[in-house]
Amino acid sequence: MRAMILAAGRGERMRPLTDTTPKPLLKAGGRPLIAWHLDKLAQAGVTDVVINHAHLGGMIEAALSDGREFGLAIHYSPEPEALETAGGIATAMPLLGEAPFIVVNGDVFTDFPYGRLVAAARHLAAADACDAHLVLVDNPTHHPGGDFALAGGLARPDGAARFTFSGLGAYRPALFDGVAPGTKARLAPLLVGAMARDAVRAEHHHGYWLDVGTPARLAELDAYLAGRTQPRHTEP
Repeated sequence: MRAMILAAGRGERMRPLTDTTPKPLLKAGGRPLIAWHLDKLAQAGVTDVVINHAHLGGMIEAALSDGREFGLAIHYSPEPEALETAGGIATAMPLLGEAPFIVVNGDVFTDFPYGRLVAAARHLAAADACDAHLVLVDNPTHHPGGDFALAGGLARPDGAARFTFSGLGAYRPALFDGVAPGTKARLAPLLVGAMARDAVRAEHHHGYWLDVGTPARLAELDAYLAGRTQPRHTEP
């Protein structure tokens, strides 16, 4: 099983921290953010991880090397400038292979079990399966409108209740066939197009999730990992 960690963003809202350190290497709980993802992916049975990078990308490669420390084989997909989510994935496709794969945003933290993503990716390999499987979470205060609705296990662009896309998903390579490598492209339009074909499944995660996009949220995560605060979300 292969996975991709999206790590090419500049992290403007994290400045000045990201002026000298790429966002995936900022620390919470005494470890770089990206290290938490790598551990969870390895524990879930992932063997190969692709990491795209742009801003200060050389520092990411120097810190993680070939991934042996995590029990993984890490491959890198450098970008001259961040290509957004779909553009970054399409550019990295030669490294991801022809089977469904997992994608994780490098700047989120969650207690969602990555083994469920592995199972979802394997299910996408069936001939009659969907093109994507998304993990949705309750809307944080900084994103009250959410992204997608959920109905009967399928993601919809709109609905009575919308949830936030967590940045965790599993995808078929065919979803990105229309995106030329090396070009900027957003993921949302591809997903909305697939939703029109009932080709995007989703699930609602009730556990802990945090978009670590600002210094304040980085401090919040650090406090959570140190046991100084309680999680925002708890299982019902």
